[in-house]
Amino acid sequence: MWSPTEEEKYGVVICSFRGAVPQGLVLELGETVQILEKCEGWYRGVSIKKPNVKGIFPANYIHLKKAVVSNRGQYETVVPLEDSVVTEVTATLQEWAVLWKQLYVKHKVDLFYKLRHVMNELIDLRRQLLSGHLTQDQVREVKRHLTVRLDWGNEHLGLDLVPRKDFEVVDSDQISVSDLYKMHLSSRHSVQQSTSQVDTIRQRHGDACRMPVPHHFFLSLKSFTYNTIGEDTDVFFSLYDVREGKQISERFMVRLNKNGGPRNPEKIDRMCALFTDLSSKDMKRDLYIVAHVIRIGRMLLNDSKKGPPHLHYRRPYGCAVLSIMDVLQSISEIKEEKDFVLKVYTCNNENEWCQIHENIIRKSSTKYTAPSSNYGLIISLQLLRGDMEQVRRENPMIFNRGVSVTRKLGFPDVIMPEMKIVGCDIRNDLYLTLEKGDFERGGKSVQKNIEVTMYVLYADGEILKDCISLGSGEPSRSAYHSFVLYHNNSPRWGEIIKLPIPIDRFRGSHLRFEFRHCSTKDKGEKKLFGFAFTPLMRDDGTTLSDDIHELYVYKCDENSTFNNHALYLGLPCCKEDYNGCPNIPSSLIFQRSTKESFSVSTQLSSTKLTQNVDLLALLKWKAYPDRVMDILGRLRHVSGEEIVKFLQDILDTLFVVLDDNTEKYGLLVFQSLVFIINLLRDSKYFHFRPVMDTYIQKHFAGALAYKELIRCLKWYMDRSAELVRQDHIQEAMRALEYLFKFIVQSRILYSRATCGMEEEQFRSSIQELFQSIRFVLSLDSRSSETLIFTQAALLNSFPAIFDELLQMFTVQEVAEFVRGTLGSMPSTVHIGQSMDVVKLQSIARTVDSRLFSFSESRRILLPVVLHHIHLHLRQQKELLICSGILSSIFSIIKTSSLEGDVVEEVEMMVESLLDVLLQTLLTIMSKSQSQEAGEYVSCLLSLLRQMSDTHFQHLLDNFQSKDELKEFLLKIFCVFRNLMKMSVFPRDWMVMRLLTSNIIVTTVQYLSSALHKNFTETDFDFKVWNSYFSLAVLFINQPSLQLENATPAKRKKIIDKYGDMRVMMAYELFSMWQNLGEHKIHFIPGMIGPFLGVTLVPQPEVRNIMIPIFHDMMDWEQRKNGNFKQVEAELIDKLDSLVSEGKGDENYRELFSLLLLEKIEQETWRETGISFVTSVTRLMERLLDYRDCMKGDETENKKIGCTVNLMNFYKSEINKEEMYIRYIHKLCDMHLQAENYTEAAFTLLLYCELLQWEDRPLREFLHYPSQSEWQRKEGLCRKIIHYFNKGKSWEFGIPLCRELAMQYESLYDYQSLSWIRKMEATYYDNIMEQQRLEPEFFRVGFYGRKFPFFLRNKEYVCRGHDYERLEAFQQRMLSEFPQAIAMQHPNHPDDSILQCDAQYLQIYAVTPIPDSIDVLQMDRVPDRIKSFYRVNNIRKFRYDRPFHKGPKDKDNEFKSLWIERTTLTLTHSLPGISRWFEVERRELVEVSPLENAIQVVENKNQELRTLISQYQHKQMHGNINLLSMCLNGVIDAAVNGGIARYQEAFFDKDYITKHPGDAEKITQLKELMQEQVHVLGVGLAVHEKFVHPEMRPLHKKLIDQFQMMRSSLYHELPGLDKLSPACSGSSTPRSNILVSHGPMSPESIKLLHRHSPLNLLGSVRHSSSSLSSHTSSETGNLVILTDSSVGEAAEEMYHMQASPSTSSLSSTHSAPSQMINSAPSSARGI
Repeated sequence: MWSPTEEEKYGVVICSFRGAVPQGLVLELGETVQILEKCEGWYRGVSIKKPNVKGIFPANYIHLKKAVVSNRGQYETVVPLEDSVVTEVTATLQEWAVLWKQLYVKHKVDLFYKLRHVMNELIDLRRQLLSGHLTQDQVREVKRHLTVRLDWGNEHLGLDLVPRKDFEVVDSDQISVSDLYKMHLSSRHSVQQSTSQVDTIRQRHGDACRMPVPHHFFLSLKSFTYNTIGEDTDVFFSLYDVREGKQISERFMVRLNKNGGPRNPEKIDRMCALFTDLSSKDMKRDLYIVAHVIRIGRMLLNDSKKGPPHLHYRRPYGCAVLSIMDVLQSISEIKEEKDFVLKVYTCNNENEWCQIHENIIRKSSTKYTAPSSNYGLIISLQLLRGDMEQVRRENPMIFNRGVSVTRKLGFPDVIMPEMKIVGCDIRNDLYLTLEKGDFERGGKSVQKNIEVTMYVLYADGEILKDCISLGSGEPSRSAYHSFVLYHNNSPRWGEIIKLPIPIDRFRGSHLRFEFRHCSTKDKGEKKLFGFAFTPLMRDDGTTLSDDIHELYVYKCDENSTFNNHALYLGLPCCKEDYNGCPNIPSSLIFQRSTKESFSVSTQLSSTKLTQNVDLLALLKWKAYPDRVMDILGRLRHVSGEEIVKFLQDILDTLFVVLDDNTEKYGLLVFQSLVFIINLLRDSKYFHFRPVMDTYIQKHFAGALAYKELIRCLKWYMDRSAELVRQDHIQEAMRALEYLFKFIVQSRILYSRATCGMEEEQFRSSIQELFQSIRFVLSLDSRSSETLIFTQAALLNSFPAIFDELLQMFTVQEVAEFVRGTLGSMPSTVHIGQSMDVVKLQSIARTVDSRLFSFSESRRILLPVVLHHIHLHLRQQKELLICSGILSSIFSIIKTSSLEGDVVEEVEMMVESLLDVLLQTLLTIMSKSQSQEAGEYVSCLLSLLRQMSDTHFQHLLDNFQSKDELKEFLLKIFCVFRNLMKMSVFPRDWMVMRLLTSNIIVTTVQYLSSALHKNFTETDFDFKVWNSYFSLAVLFINQPSLQLENATPAKRKKIIDKYGDMRVMMAYELFSMWQNLGEHKIHFIPGMIGPFLGVTLVPQPEVRNIMIPIFHDMMDWEQRKNGNFKQVEAELIDKLDSLVSEGKGDENYRELFSLLLLEKIEQETWRETGISFVTSVTRLMERLLDYRDCMKGDETENKKIGCTVNLMNFYKSEINKEEMYIRYIHKLCDMHLQAENYTEAAFTLLLYCELLQWEDRPLREFLHYPSQSEWQRKEGLCRKIIHYFNKGKSWEFGIPLCRELAMQYESLYDYQSLSWIRKMEATYYDNIMEQQRLEPEFFRVGFYGRKFPFFLRNKEYVCRGHDYERLEAFQQRMLSEFPQAIAMQHPNHPDDSILQCDAQYLQIYAVTPIPDSIDVLQMDRVPDRIKSFYRVNNIRKFRYDRPFHKGPKDKDNEFKSLWIERTTLTLTHSLPGISRWFEVERRELVEVSPLENAIQVVENKNQELRTLISQYQHKQMHGNINLLSMCLNGVIDAAVNGGIARYQEAFFDKDYITKHPGDAEKITQLKELMQEQVHVLGVGLAVHEKFVHPEMRPLHKKLIDQFQMMRSSLYHELPGLDKLSPACSGSSTPRSNILVSHGPMSPESIKLLHRHSPLNLLGSVRHSSSSLSSHTSSETGNLVILTDSSVGEAAEEMYHMQASPSTSSLSSTHSAPSQMINSAPSSARGI
């Protein structure tokens, strides 16, 4: 029992089901189904792809999915309960699958494979998303990848763009049109980009700032390949800037053993570092990775005598470099490590060790030694992006390997506050570089090996533990030992050491450097000979400055003690220290070595210590009470880095100073505060703004500060009109946001402390402050550039104070403040353009502020905001900024409308903006500014969408006059029309286009009532109505609304959301048309074309609504004019152009006829109406055929035939001369394209014949310019003559030459006359000299209803192409009509074939019957001339079919062989405007055997006479092949029985007795035979005269055979013995052409082949009918024989000799019996 399902509602097919059960539903794998009922393992439901087809399917074939069911029951809707992105991917993949296969079919292979790859990626990403095992960040990343690929595929497949927000498709009903427009833009921009890093960091009050993305290099040392040092090594990696010549990062240290592995086994695969905080600017620098290799061992590597083995020294070994610029691109393209090999170069001179990396980079090869191959450091590199927190999150495996974070020296370009620094809350690093030393030799013969040992000591002399770091990657140590340079008293080290000294130990600590000589003797002693020191902090509290410090060297020895550090700390450490301590006792333990020096450089990177004296003085201001004002003034000179490090301390100090003496220090503190606030506006310190916010909220304690801050701020503003220099005022204006933060927080603190005392005074002071603000803004700044900057600074900062004011005032109060301020700004006409921008930007930030989101404030602020926008729009200024403001307003109002009432606000916007928006759009559209047009269109649509019935009614009621209403209607209709014509939105923005159409149709419905109400009766206005109708027509014809072109899923989606908007507009249009009444006549014929275009839309309902309007038009014109000629003419003209554009179909033709005939039946003018509709219907038939031929891959013949048919219809049936001429030129172009030059000439001649030799001016038409009729006709004649020349039809061109010559002669234009006469002469020469081929002619019957209208059940005769024979023509026709079936018989088809839904072709060859018989019978006319008249100007064609009547005589079939002769008469002569013409009339006669024999012999005699005459008159020179062939064919055939058969058949007494009426014909046949013998005699005489000696045997053979022929006929024809003497000789004629009509002897054939090869093209071309053999079948099937067909049977004997076209006496004018035949070749005689 079937029962409705409760939970099982939605599923996916997991196995295809073929539906092989009753009511089974065919399902494919992957389809989705909606389940309605279930029963014992079966479901009943529908496929989502075919929702109208219900059926059953197995339950185990379905994977169920959770779904949400709404409207349960018969019409329930099921939506899958899954992520919307997953649903979109599923639907998109199903849509792509179909298109993907089509790509392969269309040979778009590249896109085919790319799309397959993307589809596989989508499937994999979808699987990941469905797994449910991803973190939120991973889900976001997967969705990003999914949407990027979806958008990419949609774009490349030409599908619609999908607007998104947070990767999900947006609902257009929930957002404003402006927001939807922006989302379309952003979706388009993100097709090729990742959207994960597009997030912008917005300030709390609207200022946006993008965070610079830091870069990081991950470096891992894989191995030290082929390490042959044999000692432990330390490798130091760092980043080096070549251009600045300095190291920019800390060092990363790796300690290796003598085998090249890590000294610490735990470091295996963990020797890696992360070089952090590289900015984009750093990435553009010429950076290198530099690796210094220091060995730990003997003094000299290869000399064991130098120094004892137990003493190890740090000694320089080698260096390697790698250019980051060279590898950056390769490591940027991949997201994994990439390996590189760094060759280690050794230094040739240790004295230059500090420069070895520079020498290698500069390739100073003389200063270093290159290693052997495959020797070096193998490292891997990877480029990472993002802040450290993001890097840690995205690359956990790197940090699990114990990566060493290696910082930049100093702070990064963007300094983050303490709370943002990852890995260290407080940074206090001192970087010390051991630069150089200069030491005395000390009486030794060689220089010293100097090692420097450094300690960090506290004030009490204690050595600080772990405060020295040689590099990241290794733990810090308590002592540092420098590397030793061998025998060098002036060493240059250049080694950087990091001193991470605790902040609490920094003060009082100092550095001590001890210098020792490392002896290489046996004992290997390290002898102390001197030391130097420097304190870390000066007496004034500042740290050691970032500079090079040249320290004094004091002498000492091993016996010296440093236990009492005070003994040397009292000494000067350097020159500066010495100058500060002039009274130094001379009798001390340590004496300075004046000739020795030691230099170090330092760089402090500390968040707690400062090197700035002024800053330290401020923090300790109480120690200098008399210098406070000077200290405050010098704060401006402190660097920004120092200020942000001590931000809280400085602020606390400033407010303490302010409280100490407000009157004295107030203004200076205010200036200092402004300076600090503006410092944080710098992008380098921007991220300290949260620190400032935290300070204000949690640490600020200046409860009385607000009074002084307000006073100073007001004082500054009040003086802005007086001062010339206003830099300090502008700085204060820029700091307005944080000044108000301090003011408000100060007031809050004061209020808490005093329970709200002095509230009124505070409010009053704020009021006064705002008065000062308004005063500043109201000043005329056009004459003062300084004042402009002040006002601009104030306007830029002003919106940022709203949130602070909201803490102390109500929304309405703050809104009033703001309105008064914005209202105080002068209008756009009173200020400069620069201030225009600033003012609008301030308004924009006001609209974007939190204040504007309150409906109470919007009602207050909207009028002033709209006022300023209105002014700008009216003057067309700053349109982009204005559109941004409007977009924000509409977005807020749309959001608010979903929650509350916005009627009042919309009303304000309609009153202020609607008209000016329309005017602005008209201006923009006229300039084709697409970006601005899109912005303003979205704004207009947003406004119209928000308007309700009340708004429209109020709008229409507010117009003061009908002229104003008319102007408004014209504007809005014009904007809507332009919107549809200009395609403001791209084609793939389907969501945007549909929403636009919906808003337009809704608006038009509101406005149409006003149009009808105000402009119909006496106040009828044609312009408004015409604009309305044009808009409606454009709307219905929009490409985006043609749902027939959409996929079923897309069509259903549109219909469900909007319905078919074309139908809605059509009903509105029809209703308005009916309301016009008698004014309809004004739109005839103007609206006929547009309305016709609407009716051609392939929507049945639209057609049913609109077609009856044509009856209405006919009726109204009939009433007015007594006819409807205008409707008729316009309808025919427009129908042609619209159908040719691809509109209309067979259904439309039928519906048009049905609806109009039904309406017309009731009219008094019924007959003319029916005639007109019938004529238009027939025109549509032809136009549809024409269009189908043109748009498809049809052959030229089809297109030409269709065009001829349509052209003739325009001429003969509806007499449309202009359309007729248009199609003449279309037909001419087709002929030219097909190289049918003769036909092109005849076609153009049709137009030429319409013109007269007159001077009547003609307008510009088609490609013809404005000219006189004479000039146009002359140009046409010249062109036609040119085409006849190209088609070798000179005889047709000559009359035109003569006609032109007459005109030129009458005008005395002798130059042109000379030209045309020469042209005519050239044509005569061409006729005589150039070779022309005689074409074949074929009769074609087109039977069946599947053929186009112009071919259906008609027969044509076609003029074949050059060299085209029957079989080639047959193949061409079958290829043009691949569905056609070839008929196997020549009989006329019956009705079953004529009416069937199929295509049948009946084809056979026909013989032309020339009209110019006279010229063909003239003996002296050359055959080149006759040849033309044989095949041109032909209107009649003949086809002969042999058949037997009565009993067949086996001995001589000629007795009963009759000929069925069909004569076809065409509508026009060939050649003409087409290569084929329809058969107009056919005549069928039967020719008796005797009559046939007479015709055959007569034709052959004529052929012989013509040929002989040509040789006698020397028209054919040298080659007598044709004569040889012809004589041999007749004589040999006669000898073998040709004429003898005629004798037997017709000269027999029995025949004469039975046919007494044929006596005269028998006599005629005898006379013709006599004549033939005489002609043959003359021919042999001519042959003997010209025959080549080598062909004499052939001539002799012909003489002999001729004698036999004459003898055999002697008794019947007694005059044959009077043979010409020329025939009796023994000469040997020759021939080199093969015989086609009768067999030749083998010897003759050999002679022909040996002496003169076959060359038919070199001789006069004969009709193929004289070179081919044909036969018939008693069964009626026509059989085709080729030229080589020779038979011995009696049946074949006829075909070889007695057929009118093939016998030895055949004429070239007899029609061969050729037909298409699919019979086997044996049956066809092949």
